[in-house]
Amino acid sequence: MAKLYFRYGAMGSSKTANALMVEYNYRERGKRALLAKPATDTRDGEKIVSSRMGLKRNCIWTEELLEMTDEQLKAYDCVIVDEAQFCSKEQVEFLTYIVDELHIPVICYGLRADFRNELFPGSMWLLAWADEIEEIKTVCWCGKAAKCNARFNEHGIVREGAQVVLGGNDSYIALCRQHLKEGNLGPAFQFEE
Repeated sequence: MAKLYFRYGAMGSSKTANALMVEYNYRERGKRALLAKPATDTRDGEKIVSSRMGLKRNCIWTEELLEMTDEQLKAYDCVIVDEAQFCSKEQVEFLTYIVDELHIPVICYGLRADFRNELFPGSMWLLAWADEIEEIKTVCWCGKAAKCNARFNEHGIVREGAQVVLGGNDSYIALCRQHLKEGNLGPAFQFEE
């Protein structure tokens, strides 16, 4: 039975590397997995899923999924969506259609919450509708579980601004809730007051 999976984690938890490994495992077994990501994410170029450790594959935009026919989709054994937090409600609803009507498993990877610790729209609908929800764990600089994404700049933690500002290790760090509240990025970060 096909299922909708949501595998979420904080920044740096290897979500994209996991997505690429799952796609590779399908290919290695002679199966076809369709990689997709929302057009919002252009950090690594258009239609490319790329992990921090250098793994990289071509993909389609999730927006293009909605334009595919049932027959085109049925050519795949699995759909894998990276950066699923950027999906719209309509896109997540279409992912449930792929699972429920076409019987194709869909595995989504993404952040649960933004730098203010508020849900992204795509994540909210995935948390509501996914059949299986799994946290991909990572740790804060203190060693506790890092469940929060902190945005920072040269002055320290940023607490206001647009929900979506693309960036990597130069702009975001995973922290435990306590250190996010305190604004404590750890001993590696020194900021002048």
